[in-house]
Amino acid sequence: MMKARLPQGYGGGNSANIQQLARQAQKIQEEMDAASAELDKKLYTATAGGDAVKATVSGSLEVQSIEIKPEVVDPEDVEMLADLVRGAVNEALRAASEEKADKMEKISGGFNMPGIL
Repeated sequence: MMKARLPQGYGGGNSANIQQLARQAQKIQEEMDAASAELDKKLYTATAGGDAVKATVSGSLEVQSIEIKPEVVDPEDVEMLADLVRGAVNEALRAASEEKADKMEKISGGFNMPGIL
């Protein structure tokens, strides 16, 4: 009968490694939760149309404010204004999302355990 060999630290009832891994995952999760809460409070601002439209969103991806300079409000071209607003909001949301993803990657260092992170 042939025995399958597992890499060192796997199987064989070595619960110390499993407990250490669980503690490491818990620590990473706590750091990620703290960073996420901090980033949720941060504000991100982006502009469009040469600062004609300015959008500010929170790290929790909620629009906080939209500022529109009166000179870009043209009743004959509402579509252009909508495009500027959409562009500014999307850029602010993108900045918030990218910073959060970068921060989480730095904390986790690529450590990934499905169901934990």
